[in-house]
Amino acid sequence: MKKSEFKRRRQQLMQTMGENSIAIIPCADEQQRNRDVSHRYRQDSDFYYLTGFNEANSIAVLIPERKAADYILFCPEKDKTKTLWDGEVAGQEGAVNDFGAADSFPTADLSDILPGLIEQCDKVFYAMGCNAKLDHLIPEWMNKIRQQSRQGIHGPTEIIALDHYLSDMRLYKSAAELHALREAIDISSKGHIKLMQVCEAGINERELEAQFIYHCFIYGTREQAYPSIVGSGKNACTLHYIDNKDICQEGDLILIDAGCEVDLYASDITRTFPVNGVFSTPQKQIYELVLRAQEAAINEVKPGNHWNQPHEAATKVIVEGLIALKLLKGTIISNIEKETYKKFFPHRTGHWLGMDVHDVGDYKAEGEWRVFEEDMVLTVEPGIYIPETKGVAKKWWNIGVRIEDDILVTKAGHEVLSANCPKTVKEIEEIMANGKH
Repeated sequence: MKKSEFKRRRQQLMQTMGENSIAIIPCADEQQRNRDVSHRYRQDSDFYYLTGFNEANSIAVLIPERKAADYILFCPEKDKTKTLWDGEVAGQEGAVNDFGAADSFPTADLSDILPGLIEQCDKVFYAMGCNAKLDHLIPEWMNKIRQQSRQGIHGPTEIIALDHYLSDMRLYKSAAELHALREAIDISSKGHIKLMQVCEAGINERELEAQFIYHCFIYGTREQAYPSIVGSGKNACTLHYIDNKDICQEGDLILIDAGCEVDLYASDITRTFPVNGVFSTPQKQIYELVLRAQEAAINEVKPGNHWNQPHEAATKVIVEGLIALKLLKGTIISNIEKETYKKFFPHRTGHWLGMDVHDVGDYKAEGEWRVFEEDMVLTVEPGIYIPETKGVAKKWWNIGVRIEDDILVTKAGHEVLSANCPKTVKEIEEIMANGKH
């Protein structure tokens, strides 16, 4: 993304902060995998959202009133020995020239510089709990500043939760953000089609996971938004199954929940299809019921409707269908009131989507469901899962179906961003029969 995109975000946040304030935003810590080896680094979403900077051991500081230097970036300085082992870093010059910082200092100088900046402000915007070291240092610095009151130095009187403000900002996607989301979703959609083409009885679940990751690498991104779920047969009935180690058997369904990440923006798509390419009658009945529920839910995504309306619509369709298939007894109203459907549909119908696959943003405001507005992005993903269960006819056993798409709220209604990923029974069976799309 362009530097101007990150600058716009910083300016928007500083307008919200107001006068006599300072915001302190730490990066993500490196995570140790085992002795002398770290996990591949993934930047903190809030930090990256404001900076576009992808190095560890860095801290961003925003001070609205310092017009000439309202954005300061503390980051590692260049070091020849570290460069030999780990490669180049931006350093102070790069932080200014390439990442738009008004000024930059080595992270090692943080304790010498930041307290002096804090003492000039009334309010500190900071997300407690995101960085253990700063959680300790910031209150300590503030207490020391207060002890200088006789010298006319008063400093800040409160710490304000920064994550609340950033979460609300991130809920509304800009054109640049939507471009990254579309790219990630397009790559993932094609990856799901590829898996439909290569799936057959006898293939291992991990082979399909590997095919998806390979596809993402080939199309320009090596990052997965989350560990892929590739569950065949009974494994499809485990909501967050990630072992991906069993052989796909003739006659089973396979549920694949997989999505890549582009420029830290996540896609999240689930498709369910028969291992052998042809739905059995019971599989088709459950699948088409979930698809009808998803379509009903998607139709409720539009400005003015609230967050729970898609879930309510999906639940009603699923309950009605399960009654018709004799998997539930009684009336639609009584089953919804008693939540008996949760035996087969235990989760909600979606979540916000953005830099985190389960993205930030409140689902309720002041006790009321949040109302959809233009440029919000969410998933819609109803499902039905029927493990081996006493009292349930065997023809339904080990059928697990989830269908998930990524939806943009538009001015006129909605757009299914993952619409190019086929999901009707006819489309899936044709792709699997022909081995091409």
